[in-house]
Amino acid sequence: MDALRIGLQVILVLTSIVLVLTILMHKGKGGGMSDMFGGGMSSSMSSSGVAERNLNRITIGTAALWGVVIVLLNLIQRYVA
Repeated sequence: MDALRIGLQVILVLTSIVLVLTILMHKGKGGGMSDMFGGGMSSSMSSSGVAERNLNRITIGTAALWGVVIVLLNLIQRYVA
């Protein structure tokens, strides 16, 4: 069971790094803090390109895998340890 736990922890670290990098690669959609409080009305609702859509898919898939690994590590810790 220790090998499974170590494997899941390695996957967790790798998916965390990939998730941070893919989130940082997305292009900005807003104007920052001013848009959060209703400052500027920017019309950035343009269609995204193929690269942006693929980046979205990679980010969502990595986030889903990250969440599954977190749940599995929690279940292993609760019922095995």
